[in-house]
Amino acid sequence: MAKKPHIIVLGNEKGGTGKSTVSMHVIISLLRMGFTVGSIDVDARQGTLTRYMDNRKATSDGMQNPLPLSTHIPLLPSQLSLKEEAIKEDYQNLEEALNQLSSKRFIVIDTPGSDSPLSRAAHAMADTLLTPLNDSFIDLDMLVRLKSDSLDILRPSTYAEMVWEQKKQRAIRDQGSIEWIVLRNRLSSINARNKEQMEEVIQALAKRIGFRYIPGFGERVIFRELFLSGLTVLDLEDCKIPITLSHVSAKQELRNLIHMIQLPDVERLAA
Repeated sequence: MAKKPHIIVLGNEKGGTGKSTVSMHVIISLLRMGFTVGSIDVDARQGTLTRYMDNRKATSDGMQNPLPLSTHIPLLPSQLSLKEEAIKEDYQNLEEALNQLSSKRFIVIDTPGSDSPLSRAAHAMADTLLTPLNDSFIDLDMLVRLKSDSLDILRPSTYAEMVWEQKKQRAIRDQGSIEWIVLRNRLSSINARNKEQMEEVIQALAKRIGFRYIPGFGERVIFRELFLSGLTVLDLEDCKIPITLSHVSAKQELRNLIHMIQLPDVERLAA
């Protein structure tokens, strides 16, 4: 009997945290490991992941040996005027996209940097929820409210509360669970006091509201430069791009990230 796809959702209600970059690198990592992968962009109005995929296909079409590509589906939010009907249509469209990708081992869903019924529906489908977070207290505010003078935790933010609501919805729907992982992105190599404070607060918050914390990608120009060609750090050799020390470090960060997410079958394959 075929396994159900494992659904990975990239979610954060703040834009600019690197959701699409992480999405693309997770997708290509899994493809290069030999897994079948589908991808869904429920932020198709902005469409960063969809444009990333289009750029990748354009690059691949000009190569003798094509690059690995996921089966990609962009979804736009419903335009129906009645809220209840729009929410119903959003759920139906997401269900249809998931059904189209049901033969894949993994499905990666990129969500918008805002709250919407379609984004909430995607969160509720997650087996693994990845929340990239820039290494700043501005981004941390999406998860928690802090006392300014002591950095004590006051309460979870609206996004954290939304995730807990979708966890409950998932449990009600199919008795399933969502593993929530927060990853700090754009980490500086400088050991500043702000960086230490972020570490302390996130570690305390992880225990309080129930996520697992892992480091993400460092602040590297390479991650932004690759977008226009649709490439990832795993494609550089195939595209005859000279490898620098920064590229080597970026690839190691990606390997560490995939290892720490602990996806099913991935660890067995890497062993």
